[in-house]
Amino acid sequence: MRILLFGIAKDIAGAPVITAEGITSVAALRTWLYTKYPSLEQLRSLMIAVNKVYANDEDVLQPGDEIAVIPPVSGG
Repeated sequence: MRILLFGIAKDIAGAPVITAEGITSVAALRTWLYTKYPSLEQLRSLMIAVNKVYANDEDVLQPGDEIAVIPPVSGG
């Protein structure tokens, strides 16, 4: 699957797009991300969107889904 990264998540991974295989849920994706990129674990409030809709950890991922990792947004 193709995973789009934004903001600091993109900076931590060093790329705007990464790929992963065999991940079947949003919870499993979070675990994979935190294992591969330990610094992401500091961003516990990062959101995952699946097909442009914010997803819950229980949501199932399908081949071909568009996944986006969206870090917390700061503003002023």
